[in-house]
Amino acid sequence: QVQLVESGGDLVQPGGSLRLSCAASGFALEAYAMCWFRQGPGSEPWRVLAISANDETTYYADSVKGRFTISRDNAKSTVYLQMNALKPEDTGDYYCARISRRIHDLEALTVRLPSGLWYDWYGRGTQVNVAS
Repeated sequence: QVQLVESGGDLVQPGGSLRLSCAASGFALEAYAMCWFRQGPGSEPWRVLAISANDETTYYADSVKGRFTISRDNAKSTVYLQMNALKPEDTGDYYCARISRRIHDLEALTVRLPSGLWYDWYGRGTQVNVAS
C-alpha cells in the first residue's frame, strides 16, 4: 500500500529555515518523480513548488528558486524540502506527491497544473506558518 507521510512543519519567523521530510512506502521511490506542493490559506489553489525527477533532475517554481531545495534519499525512501529565507507568503499546508507517469513535462507543473490528474498519491501534509 502506497503511503506518503510528511513531517517537519512548524511556526517560523520570516527569514528562517525549515526542512520538511516525506517518508514514502509501498513503492520504489527511485522509479518515480516526486514533488512538494503547497495549498495556501483559505481556498488558494495548489502550487507545485519543487520537483525531483526519477533521474534526480530538479525543477522549481519561480517563487521559491534560490530559496528551496528538493532532494531525495532513495535508500531511505525519503524526499526532503529544505526551505530557507522563508517569507510570510510561504505559509500553507505542504504536501508530498508522487507524480503520475502520464506526465512527461515535469517543469510545466511548476507553472500551471493540468486539468486532469497529475499525481498518483499525496500525503496528509504538514503545516508551515511563517510569521513574526
